[in-house]
Order: sequence, then C-alpha cells, then structure tokens
Amino acid sequence: MADTRMAGIGMTSARTRDRLVQRLREQGITNLSVLDRVRNVPRHIFVDEALGSRAYEDTALPIGFGQTISQPYIVARMTEALLEGGAVDNVLEVGTGCGYQTAVLCGLCRRVYTIELHRPLQVEAEKRLLSLRLTNFTGMAGDGARGWPEQAPFDRIIVTAAPKRLPPALIDQLADDGVMVIPIGAELDDQWLERVTKRDGQIERKRMFPVRFVPLVSAAI
Repeated sequence: MADTRMAGIGMTSARTRDRLVQRLREQGITNLSVLDRVRNVPRHIFVDEALGSRAYEDTALPIGFGQTISQPYIVARMTEALLEGGAVDNVLEVGTGCGYQTAVLCGLCRRVYTIELHRPLQVEAEKRLLSLRLTNFTGMAGDGARGWPEQAPFDRIIVTAAPKRLPPALIDQLADDGVMVIPIGAELDDQWLERVTKRDGQIERKRMFPVRFVPLVSAAI
C-alpha cells in the first residue's frame, strides 16, 4: 500500500481527521484514548478508493457482501463503552468487516480476536491491519455467534452486527466482571445498542440508544 495513500491527502488528510474528532467531541465522546485512536487510524484505507473522499464523514459506507463500515461515532461510542472499567487484556470482536474497528481496538487492548463470516472480507481486513504494522490480533472466518471457545474467556466482547437475541455462546465466553457491547433487534427500526455485564454468573443489560446494524447471520442463534 503506497505511503501517500496511507498518510492521506485532501479529503483524507490529518486536518480532515481532526475535524472528525472535533465532531465526535461535540457529540459527547470524552475518552481521550478513543479520540486519539480515531484520529490516528487512517479510515480511508478501509474503504474502496472510490469512497476515500468520504472516509471521514460521520456516516456508514458499503464494503461489499451487504456489509458496511460503521459510522465513526458508533465506532467511538461502542469502544468507549467497551473500555469503561479500565484496561482490557483480551477482546473478542464479532464481525471483522473491513477491519477498521479492529484497528481501533488494537491500539487500546492487549490482544484482539476477531471473527468474520465472509472469508474474502476477513482476508482483506488482515492485509490492511498488517499494512498498519498491527500484530496484536488474531482473525478467522467463521460463525461469530459461536464465539471462539478456544480463546475464552474474554474480558470484553464487541459485536458489530445485530442478532435477534443475545447469543448464548457469547454469554458463556464472557469472563466474570466482563463487558459485552452489542446491538440487539430483529428489525432495522427496532434495534438498541446494549452494554451487557456479567457478575457472579448473572447478566445485567443496559440499553444505550437506538442503532441500525446489518443482521448477524448465524446458524447458532
């Protein structure tokens, strides 16, 4: 990947990224580590070059296979909610997509495990992440609702597609005192982002705000 594209010019320049971060501040994102990570991850390399000029708009963009790269506010807010409570040792991401959320997490967590249903997306995401010299992630293609039992338990789980209900396998693989951030809802106009905590084996669910995510496709739920 050419260094010029990595650094960004014009609508993908550092100044454009700074404007995005300022918008996120105005929308209520307060975690400075999250804001700094959003500023430094080149979102434009995670979308098709034809969409590069729109990479720092606060909007979702198509990435193929009926999937999208989430709008920066959603990425920042989910990450902020995930990090509440302190440092994160290991996190499971369900829905690698283009790898942008993964890249944000890699700068904030010790180890990221990420699963993508569509193998072509997973392969391309891994190439992008390695081009950024990120090595603290492990990815695979598979059914994300089944989790990754060989690497469980996870301090944090983040889900970037919406199941109709909480996937039982992910609840089982969440560590005690762990946190999961997940959109829930069968219909696009009836989805809520939830922050799920697990304490002494019991689940507590907190609705955050309405969202619109692509469905989580799985044979496990």
